[in-house]
Amino acid sequence: MFILYALVIGLGIGLLLGGQASRLGELKLRFAWLCMLGLAVQLVLFSDAVTERIGDLGVPIYVVSTLAVAGAVAANYRIPGMAIVALGAFSNLAAIVANGGYMPTTAAALAAAGFAEKTGYSNSALLPDPKLPWLTDIFAMPPWIPAHNVFSIGDVLIGLGVVIVIVTAMRRPAAAVLSGAAVH
Repeated sequence: MFILYALVIGLGIGLLLGGQASRLGELKLRFAWLCMLGLAVQLVLFSDAVTERIGDLGVPIYVVSTLAVAGAVAANYRIPGMAIVALGAFSNLAAIVANGGYMPTTAAALAAAGFAEKTGYSNSALLPDPKLPWLTDIFAMPPWIPAHNVFSIGDVLIGLGVVIVIVTAMRRPAAAVLSGAAVH
């Protein structure tokens, strides 16, 4: 849910800086369908009803869906902010792959977010000796924030990049081409 806050913040900043929300419709994203499919798969995968039943299938589904999203984002690197989103997505993917298909978290982060350790497959898992620990879910949103969760530096980069994408798109002149090339 971290990205939802980035969307709202980006829209708010864009409007405060005189941007127009209608210009977001001019944003040309390559492979947007792949990104949406990957995110939809993850929403279903990490719903309580599915995580309790998914078992060992969760790992490959999570890795493939994360790779799909990261690849779709990387294909749009010329759009201002998307390189930052891609860096965050590949940081998360590196942590997930290095840890056998799980995004490690810490007991301290879970406690700070007000969560108990989850049973069943989860996108954040306590692992005894996580690889690339600096890329894992080591931060926590406080429980008083709606849709709070634990998050990684990759999530922060994704959020920052999304804000830049939105603000830049909202502020671009209508004649600008947003597929990465600027009109001179």
